[in-house]
Amino acid sequence: MDFRPLVYSPLQNAAIWLAGWIYGKVSYDELTETFTSYGLRHVLCTSDTRGTPQTSEGDFIDILRRLRRISTPLVAHLQPGEPVLRLVFGGPGQVPGLIAGSPSAETARRMGSSALIIRDVDPDTSHILVPDEGFGDPHQVVSWRWFTEHGRVPEPDHLGPGDADRLLANATERVADRITARGFTRSSLIDPRLTVGRLSDFYAGPGLPDSVTPRAGKLLARADRVAAIIESVVTEAGDHSHDAELTELLGHLRRARMAGVAYAVGEYGRGS
Repeated sequence: MDFRPLVYSPLQNAAIWLAGWIYGKVSYDELTETFTSYGLRHVLCTSDTRGTPQTSEGDFIDILRRLRRISTPLVAHLQPGEPVLRLVFGGPGQVPGLIAGSPSAETARRMGSSALIIRDVDPDTSHILVPDEGFGDPHQVVSWRWFTEHGRVPEPDHLGPGDADRLLANATERVADRITARGFTRSSLIDPRLTVGRLSDFYAGPGLPDSVTPRAGKLLARADRVAAIIESVVTEAGDHSHDAELTELLGHLRRARMAGVAYAVGEYGRGS
């Protein structure tokens, strides 16, 4: 099992950068420079009913134009702290928070089970943005699919950063205790601390805007470190003896990432 797509989505930080731009906390130049870390070029594509890209409709500027057109009338209607966009991130036993069977849900499932939901003034309408597998590779051309779904998307967990942080910390402690009780086999890594630090840096790239609230940054940093520990044990050391225990962490980890994005984006709205 490849754990990386189950513990990390490059859409996490990308969502916060996009929200920062929507609220005027991130400049256009900063945004476009950041997105070069996510792909050589970004193309907006039309899709068939299964979400397969058909023809190009535009480039990164066209994606931003759509975001601006939808978000400008919306932000005035949002309650304080309500995010204009949010990350959905699924995995085994945790489907992405999209309308079941919809083209966007099927596309997100194939592309790593993560997507961005952009609110609409009409509460029964949502806009779903899903990049292909190349997203996150600066050498790839990334195709983005834009879906407009009519119908209520599932409600998120509405976890605050404190609750999400506490749940992730408690789950990590429980899993660590269980692994210790089973008899932990010392890792074959020569320098596990260095490996965890290197992977944490990877997960954090290309970083967050300076304007992001520290509480969201702290929560996402914890998620990065837990993800790095999991990948260090499973992938780097090739130790799959604790897969069952580590898998229990994945849902908490993804919820923490979604909660961190929602809080960061919502706080941008408070300060606008």
